[in-house]
Amino acid sequence: METQVIQVPYDSGRKDVRMGNGPGHLVKGLERLKVAGVHIDRIETDDPFPLEAGTTFKVLKVLSGRVRNTMRHAQFPLVLAGGCISCVGTLAGLDSGSTAIVWLDAHGDFNTPETTVSGFLDGMALATATGRCWQNLAANVPGFRPVSEKDVVLIGARDFDPAERRLLDDSAVTLIESQSVRKHGVSSVLGQALAGLRAQRVYLHIDLDVLDPDEARANQFSVPGGLSLAEVLEVAGFIGERLTIAAAAITAYDPAYDEDGKALRAATALMKRLCTLSQPAVRTG
Repeated sequence: METQVIQVPYDSGRKDVRMGNGPGHLVKGLERLKVAGVHIDRIETDDPFPLEAGTTFKVLKVLSGRVRNTMRHAQFPLVLAGGCISCVGTLAGLDSGSTAIVWLDAHGDFNTPETTVSGFLDGMALATATGRCWQNLAANVPGFRPVSEKDVVLIGARDFDPAERRLLDDSAVTLIESQSVRKHGVSSVLGQALAGLRAQRVYLHIDLDVLDPDEARANQFSVPGGLSLAEVLEVAGFIGERLTIAAAAITAYDPAYDEDGKALRAATALMKRLCTLSQPAVRTG
């Protein structure tokens, strides 16, 4: 299956700023690999007065159409985005009601406007995808339907706002912490979680700050206690062997914080791996 790479160079409604610079750098890393069957696209919108929420959801509408068109051409959508809120557009293009989510991130992204202390829209991305907030704006993204929390697995999150953690603890989201992966192994902790999913296909979301900063520093929000690149690659491979990965995203890469290039090299390895996981899988135990 060919891969359609879709760049979404936005961060908080601003184009080519901070983590919005990331997709362009990631594409250069992917191009150096010269992987066969990879096509590259970039989303841009004309917005003379960018607004964090308004511009973001305008971009998500465009992304939804690009993902849907990619699926029509029997290609694998690989989204390279500045922000995690891009998930709404990707899920909408997939018909989100029939798709589970496996989300790798240092953060829960489960805040709502009532719990957030920063107001950062990306910190509400997973909550938006599950229908907890921004319902009206999300409903205007063609094809979007909230994903049931029972079909969401969050891996590697370790940095929460207090009210956000309470929301997550009271939710049906399955949380797998980094230390559990390290102590028990990917197959042990993830196998049971995947078996409990009702959907046969998965949207795989990788925020690069899921990596431990000693392994690679992806952005200003990186915090200790994360996964290694080998563990993230193993997670992706384990999922691909058991479920169909319908689409994937790599997000939140800010080149300004990647002084040694480790995050770019890690992302390049992940992109190469994801391009090989695009074939439908037969679900197993």
